[in-house]
Amino acid sequence: MRRSGHTLALCALGLIGSLAGIQSSALAADSTEEKGAKIYCFMRSSGNDHSVSWNASYAVIKRQGNGMFKTSPEHASVMITEAVVNDPGNFPDCGQYLGDLFGGSNKSSSGSSLNTATSTGTLTNYDNQGDRYAY
Repeated sequence: MRRSGHTLALCALGLIGSLAGIQSSALAADSTEEKGAKIYCFMRSSGNDHSVSWNASYAVIKRQGNGMFKTSPEHASVMITEAVVNDPGNFPDCGQYLGDLFGGSNKSSSGSSLNTATSTGTLTNYDNQGDRYAY
């Protein structure tokens, strides 16, 4: 089966176009994660708590992503963490807040368990506060 020059040219242009589309979406993802990290770190260093800072940065990551599906909250946390770790000079003093993205502020100071014994000897479960990444 012999192909004409027009068919081959069309196939080549389609391949080049699809590869260029992949590259531009990868570049957009980099800028989106940096934007989210900048928002989160700036708001935390300005005195805002985790939930306010998280909601603002996740809104940017979720709405400015170019993918067909919206970014999950867990993935957005990883994106922010990677942006800070890859360029710590661009996000000064932000490393201290990264643990809060993964539930660091909800854990007990000993880090052993979320269940504690009350004076009556029964266990109280503090893990029923809901999913922090529910959307």
